[in-house]
Amino acid sequence: MKHARGFTLIEVLVALAIVAIALVAGLQASAALTNNAQRQSDALLAHICAENELVRLRLAHQFPPVGDSQQDCEQGGQLFQVRVRVSPTPNPSFRRVDAQVTDTRSPILRLSTVMGR
Repeated sequence: MKHARGFTLIEVLVALAIVAIALVAGLQASAALTNNAQRQSDALLAHICAENELVRLRLAHQFPPVGDSQQDCEQGGQLFQVRVRVSPTPNPSFRRVDAQVTDTRSPILRLSTVMGR
């Protein structure tokens, strides 16, 4: 009687399970990298929107009035909402300015500064 050479069905199934687990782990790592890249892109575009609003206030050459305002900002084909809140400070010669950028789902970025007369 000759001995058969090759792999048994159990050995093939174990090898297939190991390969499947490795592929799923690779897929999850790839998805995490893609999500991180998208988040970095959103943060960069949101930072541009917030900086634009703060520069607009500086270029107005006027002491900003206390209150809230909201503007839309389109960057990179995406629409963001920029909420600007101007608050008084203990020193009446200065105002705190907060710019919060959100997309349709959630807040992305917040920048704060102090503006003087």
